[in-house]
Amino acid sequence: MRAVRSWDGATVLDIGCGTGFHLPRFARTAAKVLGVEPHEALATAARRRVAGTPGVAVRVGAAQALPVPPASVDVAHARWAYFFGPGCEPGLAELDRVMRRGGAAFVIDNDATRSTFGSWFRRWLRSYDPAAVERFWTRHGFSRTAIDMSWRFADRAALEAVLRIEFPEELATAFLGEVPGTEIDYAVNLWWRRY
Repeated sequence: MRAVRSWDGATVLDIGCGTGFHLPRFARTAAKVLGVEPHEALATAARRRVAGTPGVAVRVGAAQALPVPPASVDVAHARWAYFFGPGCEPGLAELDRVMRRGGAAFVIDNDATRSTFGSWFRRWLRSYDPAAVERFWTRHGFSRTAIDMSWRFADRAALEAVLRIEFPEELATAFLGEVPGTEIDYAVNLWWRRY
């Protein structure tokens, strides 16, 4: 992301910030960081995480109605939140409204076309059409950076716990039978657009 648009001295908006995991990292160098989260309980957890951190705030709100003024954001970030391709047009309209000239928006999502996790994702969500998602982002002026990564767990119990959170029980059990160790290759897409 930094290669596209640094957040040093910038105003950063984390859309769907959840419990605020990424907020402290942005706050290290950004001038101002705002987390927006639609679920009050998660927003409360995010506020606890950043309590006492200068320049960081968390608000309850949604991607399709961002609680920020027009042209006030330099860097927008959404990681596995709301922006999943077709259907997220209201959120994209909000990005058009809130982004400053020279800013950049980043959307991080699963790459279902490759990796072990990607194949599991397709088996779980059979209606997901990766080609349609790519066409959608390209049509809306976003570029894609493919990223290879992996999940590494300290032990098998941790791997099992995460897969049982990510997938229905029957699929989680099947997937666990397909991986012998404690590591899973994983691919994601970083979709990004300059404003």
